[in-house]
Amino acid sequence: MKIWLLLGLLLIHEALEDVTGQHPPKNKRPKEPGENRIKPTNKKVKPKIPKIKDRDSADPTPKTQSIMTQLMDKGRFQKPAATLSLMAGQTLELRCKGNKIGWSYPAYLDTFKDTRLSVKQHERYGQLTLVNSTAADTGEFSCWGQLCTGYVCRRDEAKTGSTYIFFTEKGELFVPSPSHFDVVYLNPDRQAVVPCRVTVLSAKVTLHREFPAKEIPANGTDIVYDLKRGFVYLQPHSGHQGVVYCKAEAGGKSQISVKYQLLYAEVPRGPPSTTILASSNKVKGGDDLSVLCTVLGEPDVEVEFRWTYPGQKDERPVTIQDSWRLIHRGLGHTTRISQSVLSIEDFETIDAGYYICTAQNLQGQTTVATTVESS
Repeated sequence: MKIWLLLGLLLIHEALEDVTGQHPPKNKRPKEPGENRIKPTNKKVKPKIPKIKDRDSADPTPKTQSIMTQLMDKGRFQKPAATLSLMAGQTLELRCKGNKIGWSYPAYLDTFKDTRLSVKQHERYGQLTLVNSTAADTGEFSCWGQLCTGYVCRRDEAKTGSTYIFFTEKGELFVPSPSHFDVVYLNPDRQAVVPCRVTVLSAKVTLHREFPAKEIPANGTDIVYDLKRGFVYLQPHSGHQGVVYCKAEAGGKSQISVKYQLLYAEVPRGPPSTTILASSNKVKGGDDLSVLCTVLGEPDVEVEFRWTYPGQKDERPVTIQDSWRLIHRGLGHTTRISQSVLSIEDFETIDAGYYICTAQNLQGQTTVATTVESS
């Protein structure tokens, strides 16, 4: 009986252990140390696809970055704005990155070979320095890199820099003019500019006719005002002729510019229209000879003359005199007449032959000739 009692107690003990969960379930494995204990889910996650820029939609033209910097106080450099205002007397120093730099600056500084201006090329940058600045120095300062093959260089449009600088000077609202009266020619095929440029960015500028006295409105369609150029006549015609001046107002002060004579010129652009005429085509020995070469052209276009004549190789003494003047051809039209006269005293046999005149302007050249015989 005791044996059966002991076996019964042993079976009861094993059953109690199964009920209290002392043993791990057979379908689960124990977790390893350090294993993530977060219960995984069956939720689907959409993968993120990185965005790729459409190269076809990008601008194919390379972006131009300014290579220009300006020296500030305490040795600092910064890129200049499109327009700057500086007080007259200040020193201006500009630098442009590159081992071959070209420069452009107001023509006033170049015309008079001003020693206040210094342009230098260093190993890694070009340098422009202007000392003792004045109101007359107001204008555009620009630089560009140069691409060179041997001695031939071209402008690198991807490496440029520019700034327009107003040099403000007490008592000078307008950029000073070298003369008190100037002539502006009105051509029907291109714009005309009355160069009333100011030294103060905020100045109010108006255009006036001297007689009859009245303000000429800059309406934006016929006449516009450009701070960097002046008053621009977009489509000049003979009705614009007359004497005009500009008036500037800034800081409670006003100033009148120099006067400008507007002249209408209806002469087509192109090589010189040239004629040649001898005082006589048959000259006796001992007589004097003169040959006249004449060009009719635009009032503001200069003409250069060159002569070829029979006694040139023998160094025959001749006198050559060039001149020009403006002539009015009615209806307010103005033309420039340029002339060159070749004169010979005591005509000799070696002076007989062809007299050739070549006239040249910016648009080209024309050659004319006449024959002179000994009688």
